[in-house]
Formats: sequence, structure tokens, C-alpha cells
Amino acid sequence: MDRKVYRRYGFAFALLGVLLVLLFIWNINSGSVDLSVKEIFQIVFLRRGEETAYNIIWQIRLPRILACIVLGGALSVSGFLLQTFFSNPIAGPFVLGISSGAKLVVSLVMIVFLEHSWVIGSGTMIVAAFVGSMICMGFILLISRKVKRMSMLVIGGVMIGYICSAITDFVVTFADDSNIVNLHNWSMGSFSGMSWNNVAVMSAVVLVTLAVVFLMSKPISAYQLGEVYAQNMGVNIKAFRVMLILLSSLLSACVTAFAGPISFVGIAVPHLVKNILKTAKPILVIPGCFLGGAVFCLFCDLIARTVFAPTELSISSVTAVFGAPVVIYIMIRRQKAM
Repeated sequence: MDRKVYRRYGFAFALLGVLLVLLFIWNINSGSVDLSVKEIFQIVFLRRGEETAYNIIWQIRLPRILACIVLGGALSVSGFLLQTFFSNPIAGPFVLGISSGAKLVVSLVMIVFLEHSWVIGSGTMIVAAFVGSMICMGFILLISRKVKRMSMLVIGGVMIGYICSAITDFVVTFADDSNIVNLHNWSMGSFSGMSWNNVAVMSAVVLVTLAVVFLMSKPISAYQLGEVYAQNMGVNIKAFRVMLILLSSLLSACVTAFAGPISFVGIAVPHLVKNILKTAKPILVIPGCFLGGAVFCLFCDLIARTVFAPTELSISSVTAVFGAPVVIYIMIRRQKAM
């Protein structure tokens, strides 16, 4: 029995790893400029090649692909933490309005900085997004104290998201035309325009946060079995819940700061990973979610870039097409189980 279980885990991680490598190669080979496999190999591994092709790979495609991997994985893990916190399979940064809150504060900061011709650093964007995430999380927690049904909590999160989006649209409407152009692509969700500096900052924030999350695997596992059980196992519930909020908000904020609000990844991917692994053990689900989120975002970004090329779709539009059916399936299955 143990061998079958371990084989399943090995197969699941091997499948995610193979998909990640294949999509990495496919993404780096896709674009308006066609490059042969030999040219890509020489440019990536030997660091030599024709100047234009070299710049396309190293300055445009590679930073974007790495951003998809890092931010997609971060968003998926953030969704898993929120689902654990609220004990609800459809809780996620986008559904609960956390991404919209981050989007609102980042939009305000971007407009102020652009109007004064100030340079916006990556750290500033992350801090602004984190503040917005925490404000919305505060409202969600207040709602959770007033309502007992988790469905009402989700509805409350959706309403908060609509309010934040409406305020953002209002602010953008009265911003300068040049500012609107800069805000539009970001506000719709996009991995375009990534730089190596962006990748370095997001990687540092996400990897440190993920390391902390992984170290909390045992308390998370105990919490999944109920607060009383977790307390009996020596978990400080108040401190633990605060850590879940901070870590999930930081991961979600990092994604919103660099790529804008991205829908359904935080809900769909954790559910799919649990189905593949046939377990909810955090020590397996956390790395599985990161790999799954990276694969999902690489796939969706590939479609966003290539299906209607040279026109590029917003990443949220594509993730919604593939993520929304998963959410519908979760809700139907949950209803049948009641």
C-alpha cells in the first residue's frame, strides 16, 4: 500500500516537473520572431548568438517565463493557505477581494508616482500591494465574525472586490492619459514587461515566504483537522492564524504588484493538485501547488501571447476560461456531498 502511495506521489511530481520543462521550452520558442532550437540552446547555455535574437531571449522571454513560474506558484500557494484558513475550497485571493484591494492601493501609488515623475521601485509596489491586501483581509475577517455560513463570506469577499475595482476604475478615469496607458495593461493582469530586477526581487520575496510556509507544514496539517486538535498538538492558534494571513497576503501582494490581479489560479490549482496527489498533506501539497501554479500560468500565458498574435490577451481572461470550470465543479461536488 505504501509503495502505491509513494508511486502516486512520485508520478504526480514527475508529471508536474515534465510539464514545467516542456512549457518552459515551448514558451521560450514561441513569439513573433522564430528561433530554431539550436539558436535557443546557444543563446541560453553558451551565451552567444545574433544580437537581436540574444536580446529577445535574455531581455524579454526569459524574464517573463521566470516571472510566470515564480508568481504562478506564489498565487497557488496563497490560495491553499486561504482555503486552509477559512476551511473553504473556493476561498482565494481573487474571490475574496484581496487582489482587488492590492490593485486599488497599487493604482493610487502608481498614479501619484507617475504624476510627479518619480521612479517606482519593486519594493514600493510590493509594500503598496501588501497594504491593500491587509486592508481587504481585515474587512473579510470582520465579515467572518458576523456570518456563520462560508457562502456568505465568499459573497462578502466578492462584494469587497467589486467595490475596490469600482474605486480603481474611478481613480483611473480621472488620471492623466499617459498614466491610464501605463495602468491599463497592468490592471488587466499581464506578465509582459518583466525585467531581471523584477525577477530578482519577486524571487527573493516569494522563496523566503515559501520557506516559512513549508516550515509550517506540521501546524497546517494539525489545523486542517480542527482548531481543538491543533491546540492539543501545541499549536498557538492565534499566532498561527496571524501567520497564515500575513503569508497568504504577502504572496498575493507580490503577484499583484508585478502582474496585476490574476483570477482563479489560487482556487483551481490547489484543488487540482490535491486531486492528483490524492492527499491534502501540506508537506506535499505546498510544493505541488507551487509547481502546479507555475505550470498553469505558463500554459495560460502561452495562450494569451500566441492565440491571437500579435494581439495579446490579458492573463486573467485566459486563467478564468480554464479556472472557472474547476470552481463550478468544486461547488457542484460540494453540494452533492451535503
